[in-house]
Amino acid sequence: MIETERLLIRKFKPSDAEDLFEYLSLPEIYRFEPGEPVTMQEASDLATERSDADNFLAVVLKSSAKLIGHLYFEQRQPPEFRTWEIGYIFNPAFQRLGYASEASAALVDYAFNNLHPHRIMARCDQTNPASWKLLEKIGFTREGAFKQFAYFRTDEAGNPFWIDAFEYSKLEQGI
Repeated sequence: MIETERLLIRKFKPSDAEDLFEYLSLPEIYRFEPGEPVTMQEASDLATERSDADNFLAVVLKSSAKLIGHLYFEQRQPPEFRTWEIGYIFNPAFQRLGYASEASAALVDYAFNNLHPHRIMARCDQTNPASWKLLEKIGFTREGAFKQFAYFRTDEAGNPFWIDAFEYSKLEQGI
């Protein structure tokens, strides 16, 4: 568990399902993310699945224990490169209050002090300034811009809607 002034970052619990559903059921969450709004049953399944996994972390308010978002954090392959990837999704009701940057910065600090990565990286849609500004706020550097990097949706004929992405990283201290 990682603790900040306002937040706890911990493993998911099956009991997080209702709070997870509160934001993963919203269509606007998927503007920059793959997937579609989930049902309560799907949120319950996700909370249970994530409680057994190490790559998704719940972000909860210390004051109320309410789940307000989650972080994705996973080591990329090969492990010898010591590179980790971070991502985040927060409930819109709790956006623009500094929670995502507070949680992300705390996880990055924890990782550098305990997991000893060489590099932590993130990618985001170029049309999502909230995401790339968050990364810059917590000390990440924009390394590149990729054209038609990925797609999450297709049109009726199955043609992809390609997105352009930025890649950011933060290197271990002293480099």
